[in-house]
Amino acid sequence: MPCYTHVLFDHDGVLVDTEPLYFAATQQHLARLGVELEHEQFLALQVRGCNAWELVAPALKRYVDQARSARNATYQRLLRSRRIEIDGVLDTLEALAGVVKMCIVTTSRREDFELIHRHRGIVPFMEFVLCREDYERSKPDPEPYLTALRRFGVTPGEALVVEDSARGLAAASAAGLDCAVVHSAFTAGQDFTGARYQIENLAALEEILGGRRQT
Repeated sequence: MPCYTHVLFDHDGVLVDTEPLYFAATQQHLARLGVELEHEQFLALQVRGCNAWELVAPALKRYVDQARSARNATYQRLLRSRRIEIDGVLDTLEALAGVVKMCIVTTSRREDFELIHRHRGIVPFMEFVLCREDYERSKPDPEPYLTALRRFGVTPGEALVVEDSARGLAAASAAGLDCAVVHSAFTAGQDFTGARYQIENLAALEEILGGRRQT
């Protein structure tokens, strides 16, 4: 079994349950531009590195920026009003602290990320956080994970990525990294062929990484 010294966590769907809220907000505001976005269609677009706003008819393209801003506001309202915790996340991070170094590599905008973590205890376990503004090309491109490797100063063989989506798995694989895909109801139907590990929850990382919760 590889001896990983660093863990690169995806964020949405891995550390917080925000993906259904982001989809709902996007779906709502695309519908106002005549696009009926389906769940599987949304995921398929992400895997191809596309975004759902490309589906808007040419005659309505001039309204896209306004609609995206409205979507962002709706998403933030949902973040403030809904429970997004994933049970066991903090326990696992506490168990792994001191065993491996950890960071977050997310496609979230920094504004959304900071809202999510205003009153949560996840970020203190991390060496750093990379948000969408910190790299040019988003997942499934490998750039976000390659940026994290450079920041840590480690090789792909020293790090494990934790993801919940086929898009994230593709980004990790393209960067030469092993990936553990954790179960998420939002992405459960995707193809995770190529993942080194498929796990039911983050607690399984303790065995993979050699961490043990202190008693």
